[in-house]
Amino acid sequence: MNASQAIETEIERRLRAAMPDARIELRDLTSTADHWQAVVVSAAFEGKTPVARQRAVFAALGEMMHGPIHALTLKTLTPAQARQA
Repeated sequence: MNASQAIETEIERRLRAAMPDARIELRDLTSTADHWQAVVVSAAFEGKTPVARQRAVFAALGEMMHGPIHALTLKTLTPAQARQA
């Protein structure tokens, strides 16, 4: 497993621990495993503002946001919003 795969696995593990129903799509934007794009779909986002949703993701990732993740582009959706997209 290379660094990108290991970090991707850890991101998914942490997000699923916080949001067990989450559907997660990850993309390493630079192939250096430090700039990521994520689409996270979860019922946990129901009734939350976009900022609250992002905070929930950042909280789940914890210290990963201080390294190895340098940048994270997020799209957070409820299941209903994902069906409409």
